Amino acid sequence: MIEVGKLRKGMPLLIDGEIYIVLEANKHSMGRGDGIIRTRMKNLKTALVRQFTFQASEKVEEASLSIRHVQYLYSEEDFFHFMDLETFEQYTIGPDEMGDGLEYLKGNEEVDLQFHEERPIGVILPNTLVLQVTETAPAYKGDTVSGSGKPAVLETGLKVTVPFFVENGEMIRVDTRTGEYIERA
Repeated sequence: MIEVGKLRKGMPLLIDGEIYIVLEANKHSMGRGDGIIRTRMKNLKTALVRQFTFQASEKVEEASLSIRHVQYLYSEEDFFHFMDLETFEQYTIGPDEMGDGLEYLKGNEEVDLQFHEERPIGVILPNTLVLQVTETAPAYKGDTVSGSGKPAVLETGLKVTVPFFVENGEMIRVDTRTGEYIERA
């Protein structure tokens, strides 16, 4: 158990049997008494963000999570298969646990899986991934307006805006946190 006054961004908590990650924790002092702690937390299973308000003297249960380095193997209907790179054990997770990983992962990609009590609960993507452009409009002479771009579809189906000079078949680096083009790879 941990006091809510010590909550920090990124801490995993167990609330009502669900695992949440703290996104924000702000203390608000009252005229008298301990005050309250207002938090925003993301449910790891449903990816929904909720707000919780606690008394400063309350305690919450910290969830114990472990991380394993795995390789994405393939998807089958709505299930995604991963293999632990050390033990070669295989894990299957559903689309709820995949979260944003659905749009970024291709076969043989190495990622981290979060586990709670030996059960996979989520995918941790690297900050950037290299993906191939499969569909985009051709570049035309004079397309040099700064700050603009053209839509492109990547090999995983993800749609991003790329600069005019990027063409079909090129490899580009994409930020998985924002879904934006970074550079050519």
